[in-house]
Amino acid sequence: MALSLVAALSWSALASPAPRARRARPAENWTVYHGDPEGHGVAGPIDLAHPHRVWTSPALDGQLFGEPLVLGQTVVVATENDTVYGLNASNGRVRWATHVGTPVDSAALPCGDISPTVGITSTPVIDPARGEVFVVADLASPAGRVHQLVGLRVANGSVELRQDVDPPGADAAAMLQRVGLALDQGRVVFGYGGNYGDCSDYHGWVVGVPETGGPLVDYEVDPAPGERQGAVWMGGAAPLVEPNGDLWFAVGNGSTVSAAAPYDGSDSVVELSPQLDELQFFAPADWASDNAHDRDLGSSAPALLPDGLIVQAGKSQTAYLLSAAHLGGIGGQLASLDGFCGGDVDGGPAVVGAVAYLPCQAGIEAVSVQRAPPSLSVRWQSAGGGPPIVAGGLVWSIGADGVLYGLDQRTGSIVQRLAVGPEANHFPTPAVGDGKLLVPGLDRVEAFAG
Repeated sequence: MALSLVAALSWSALASPAPRARRARPAENWTVYHGDPEGHGVAGPIDLAHPHRVWTSPALDGQLFGEPLVLGQTVVVATENDTVYGLNASNGRVRWATHVGTPVDSAALPCGDISPTVGITSTPVIDPARGEVFVVADLASPAGRVHQLVGLRVANGSVELRQDVDPPGADAAAMLQRVGLALDQGRVVFGYGGNYGDCSDYHGWVVGVPETGGPLVDYEVDPAPGERQGAVWMGGAAPLVEPNGDLWFAVGNGSTVSAAAPYDGSDSVVELSPQLDELQFFAPADWASDNAHDRDLGSSAPALLPDGLIVQAGKSQTAYLLSAAHLGGIGGQLASLDGFCGGDVDGGPAVVGAVAYLPCQAGIEAVSVQRAPPSLSVRWQSAGGGPPIVAGGLVWSIGADGVLYGLDQRTGSIVQRLAVGPEANHFPTPAVGDGKLLVPGLDRVEAFAG
């Protein structure tokens, strides 16, 4: 693996911010993708030394693409049939089920790989203070396809909010809302990309909507005349929200394929203010070639490390080390690692100290970050491949073989191997709540405890 450094950048100038303080999350709750606003994917104390299945939910009415969430004794999941479920965390039984509308017939879409219907694809988000869960539902209406933000009471599933949330002028039929939802200073924030196949004219978007409803704020990717694509999807991960409200996300390939053309905002890592104004970005020097070959940098979420560093990898088999204080624009990485992963990196990583566990389809890859001199190195590559979390001292990932793997954090050796059956796709990720490890399957949730 070849390591290249951008020598022109000053390490001391770019990487000197104070370490980030992680916000405390109640051990029993898991209210956003990967458990905390910055997406670290690390659970509180839980005993998983001898995990065994304690319950399996009933079959639900559609496929599960998102991560289960937990507030107190309620596990919340949403299906591609536009139904939101509240499950009893103790036994998996259905407490309530709310069907929020008619999903879109996939045959009516210009392309895509979700069938037979497209409904709620993304991971919802819960506001514990409001006791409310928010989902974005893809709905078939008499006027055509529409994306709608729906807020539901976690206690009983009653609907508290409905609002159409397609950006002005956007073609709803060309867009897929796959990226997870997050909360930022009273707003629900999320992104849009396109259907699988990048057909039709769509743009990537990040959208913010007040939790009580109201005017949208938005950020558009590839906004110039003639530009398109630039999906914000990150393999289902949510935008990352810092304590000051700044958002981080990554963008997929755009339509500009000539390096002589103006940069179009695609294949990038972006920081936005809480008002969704762009603060800074990074893009590889070969962004145009990545665009031409569908090498999405934004097929995964950035890994925010506590010392002001970021690790980002996508489909190009190159991992980048970035400074959060100065992303550096085009070619502004501190270091890069070529020949990385051996496949696509899809979804949200888990982060423990200076190690990022990345969801490589060829197997989870543990990457160590060195601060001075700035560098990346692979600790190990092992089993699994779905977006990982860390719980009970192990790295947990769902493999394409229908097995949940528990991996040793230091060596990657397989410590636990639990059969969980088929998934709807390779993006689902486990969660933790009520002292249990919760695993989404094709159309049901399974719970394991130690």
